Amino acid sequence: IVLNIQAMRFGNQMFESFWNKDHIQSVQIVFKEDLGTGGRGGYFDKSGIIRDIMQNHLLQVLVWLAMEPPAKYDRANVAQQKVKLLKAMPALKMEDTFLGQFGKNSWQCSGGITHEEPGYLDDETVPAGSRCPTYAGVVLKINNARWQGVPFLMR
Repeated sequence: IVLNIQAMRFGNQMFESFWNKDHIQSVQIVFKEDLGTGGRGGYFDKSGIIRDIMQNHLLQVLVWLAMEPPAKYDRANVAQQKVKLLKAMPALKMEDTFLGQFGKNSWQCSGGITHEEPGYLDDETVPAGSRCPTYAGVVLKINNARWQGVPFLMR
């Protein structure tokens, strides 16, 4: 759905009238990956899930989902609406945040094959005793007329 956010949001006039706090109770933006660091832990340990995934990728999804329609679909007008939305978001507080670190896991794949993934600290490229978060869940708020009171849950 990420590839179609712009068309979904702004290409359907009927849909746009329901895209607000009066018709949406909460929004969840979920990044799900079924693989570990795969030897990339040394890189990941320097940035963590918040800088690597949330701040870069998921925040862009949130902005496209929540921003007001731009006057024109050009770079300047889209950027203006993105900035306007970000300014309407209060700074994140620790009480609105959950951090964790993945441990060893295994699951059944199709065909009955068991897949095992080592824990983050099991990756040889991760510094011993690292406290780098590999999981984060946050509740974001947007203080504007469209979204006031609607929690945006990102994990």
